Amino acid sequence: MKILDVTKIREADSYTIENEPITSIDLMERAGKNCTKWITKKLNKKQEVYIFAGPGNNGGDGLVIGRHLAKKGYRVHIVLVLFTENFSNDFRKNLERIQQIDEVKILKVKSKKNLPQIPAESLIIDSIFGSGLSRPVKGVAAEAIYHIEQSQAIVVSIDIPSGLFADEYSDPKKGAIVRADYTLSLQLPKFSFMFSENEFIIGELVIIPIGLHPDYLNKVNEKALLINLIEAKPLLKTRSKFSHKGSYGHALLIAGSYGKIGAAVLAAKASLRSGLGLLTTHTPKEGVNIMQTAIPESMLSIDEHDEFFSNLPDLSKYNAIGIGPGLGTDKQTQNSLKLIIQEFNGPMVLDADALNILSENKTWLSFLTAGSILTPHPKEFERLAGKSSNSFERIKKQMDFAVKYQVYVVLKGAHSSIATPQGKLFFNASGNPGMATAGSGDVLTGIVLGLLAQNYSALEATILGVFIHGLAGDKAATKKSMQAMIAGDIIDYLGKAFQELGEN
Repeated sequence: MKILDVTKIREADSYTIENEPITSIDLMERAGKNCTKWITKKLNKKQEVYIFAGPGNNGGDGLVIGRHLAKKGYRVHIVLVLFTENFSNDFRKNLERIQQIDEVKILKVKSKKNLPQIPAESLIIDSIFGSGLSRPVKGVAAEAIYHIEQSQAIVVSIDIPSGLFADEYSDPKKGAIVRADYTLSLQLPKFSFMFSENEFIIGELVIIPIGLHPDYLNKVNEKALLINLIEAKPLLKTRSKFSHKGSYGHALLIAGSYGKIGAAVLAAKASLRSGLGLLTTHTPKEGVNIMQTAIPESMLSIDEHDEFFSNLPDLSKYNAIGIGPGLGTDKQTQNSLKLIIQEFNGPMVLDADALNILSENKTWLSFLTAGSILTPHPKEFERLAGKSSNSFERIKKQMDFAVKYQVYVVLKGAHSSIATPQGKLFFNASGNPGMATAGSGDVLTGIVLGLLAQNYSALEATILGVFIHGLAGDKAATKKSMQAMIAGDIIDYLGKAFQELGEN
């Protein structure tokens, strides 16, 4: 699903109006009707509805919703937040229409003292500002937003919570922002919806289709792409009837150190569960019995050191390498990692302590094979690329880093982001907070490694690996609960995730 910037969202509206063709007010009518359908599924007839509408097109959407709710018998109050007397044409027309309904109460608000008392059991619909807002909200509009905040009512924002910028960081200290319980985003999600700072501003995100012209949406260059099941399905390769284990690659996983062999076990299991043909795990001597007992399907390359990775195995027989889970940062480990970077020219995924070592030896980054995949969590990325004051700044650093070193960077978290060497950005739609548990990142490393070894491109392995990881976590959460989930549960549900991807 494409994420467009505000300029291209406007272009999508204009293209639809010109090429469907449809008038702007009828497109607004369609958007309002579709929002109403969702809202009425949540409402009961006893609830009063307070629609806070600004004088622009977002306010016009709110007036359409109010008119349709009133026709269905709901008690509707329109709160016109008049921070300007300059009304958009479609707002003006919809105001005239709703004024014809005697049952609808309309209140004009020009100052704080005009704001109504709102019963706690009511529903508030926020349509004061849309996605085109470009400066912090002050004055009477801010007072209206603070009034909404102080109420106990459920809040539904139309398209975007009022006061939130669509494409940039919104500092709540500089202007008022509605905190919605639900956000009904029209047709597409907004860029700002992908970031942790805005989680409790957006609430639950719902995409409301409004019929924007598919020709425009198909050809327009997106700001970012949100990977969901529709995008992930075509990436999964089918298997030949006459294939064998050699058809699906031989990967080398270098993982584990004394006290952290469990990370190697998780990564190895996940790698094999991702369809890999052959796996060799390089582990210190202390890990041999654990690995052979926990995952007999993996062959072993045994380090000469008892407790950590210290020497390089023969790399010639492997077509992909994963390194980092539970690795440790001993000096010999660092030297061996440097040798791998220098000697191995195939696809590689680096995680955990491999990234921590790189952060202390940043000159090595320039020697990474083009197309290598790095999978840091935010702190690991901070050590690699420097501190950021907010998620928007961090995503910019992520994209710059990927282009500079010609690598793929997976920044793990809710809506894990993927930056590519070509400057493209992807967000992931699968996954849940139950995956915030020890070992979850090791599982991701194993999945991506397994896909790389099967000759998926670095981009395919990264996108598909991140999505499947999250999808398996979603399936585990339905059975185990988010609170009780552990990393091994994600591995257990990888089969279900692949089944869903392979359907049809």
